[in-house]
Amino acid sequence: MTHTPNSETDTAPEEIRWQDVLSPEEFSVLRQGGTERPFTGEYVDTTTVGMYQCRACGADLFPSDTKFSSHCGWPSFYAPLAEDRVRYIRDTSMGMERVEVRCANCDSHMGHLFEGEGYNTPTDLRYCINSISLKLNDGEGGADSTGRSDSAEGEE
Repeated sequence: MTHTPNSETDTAPEEIRWQDVLSPEEFSVLRQGGTERPFTGEYVDTTTVGMYQCRACGADLFPSDTKFSSHCGWPSFYAPLAEDRVRYIRDTSMGMERVEVRCANCDSHMGHLFEGEGYNTPTDLRYCINSISLKLNDGEGGADSTGRSDSAEGEE
């Protein structure tokens, strides 16, 4: 996927900071608009109850009760927690017109939004989101499946 620089967020010091806190794979997807390979992400088939958060900044984005099985290779949701949690950008890369979904808090790339595909959901929308862009908070205050804990960040 081609990355289109965002003059508001693509300042060298800001991106260097992201490189320091994200793995190379996370940085590629979250900050450069890449895509993980289908059916390889940790949350493709997850049915755990909780809140899916932005892996970069921790903002709550998608409740697990909006996740559905679309068999597309990436986690799919029919709605964000609230419209102000994500922002939308017209994406004409890849020879087609799509809608990119980004975290409204930190402007990280999440995935794409598709509509009118006929899924039996309340919105007929499919937020096709990279697993690597998310972390699942299961509400038990512990680490998600990546081993990260919100309460233990920066502590040894």
